[in-house]
Amino acid sequence: MRNKVFRLYPHLLLLALSLVLGACVSRDISDLDMWTQDVLTRPGGRIEPLPEVKPYEAYAYESARQNSRDPFEPFYQKRQSDEVLKEENIGLTKEMEAEIKNRNREELEQFELDSLRMVGTLENADENWAIINDPDNTVHRVKVGNYMGRNVGKIINIFEDRVELREIVQDSNGRWEERQAAIVLVEE
Repeated sequence: MRNKVFRLYPHLLLLALSLVLGACVSRDISDLDMWTQDVLTRPGGRIEPLPEVKPYEAYAYESARQNSRDPFEPFYQKRQSDEVLKEENIGLTKEMEAEIKNRNREELEQFELDSLRMVGTLENADENWAIINDPDNTVHRVKVGNYMGRNVGKIINIFEDRVELREIVQDSNGRWEERQAAIVLVEE
């Protein structure tokens, strides 16, 4: 019996609420009619004409004929050493180049390394797995040899408290180098 009363309770509450709100409605719209009549009886104004559009005037840049400096050329001299470094990919070994170019990207390589969090590990008889949480709160399982981060970060070791990676980065002079990085376990 008591269960039936609890089932009826929402329906009774909805009925009471609709009766209360229905009593608050007024059908008198005379103030709206007066305002509409007032607006319609006002005299109309004159609309200002659109401003005149000036035609486009083409300009031919002829300062180059007068031996002036070309504004689109850089005004500073590039150093020869900077150009040589960037063109030759100094420090990029064949193994590094193959690792950068000749493989499919993995899902965790779309995120910056510092946005990824290690939340745990799984140990199997023959291999260890790290549990990584990405910024979208998706959980990923990675092992040694997988890649993460935007700098070709290859996982080289998985420990209980961290994942060690080797990244391939390019410095401001265009020189390629390997650097060590790690993601530590986040304890909550």
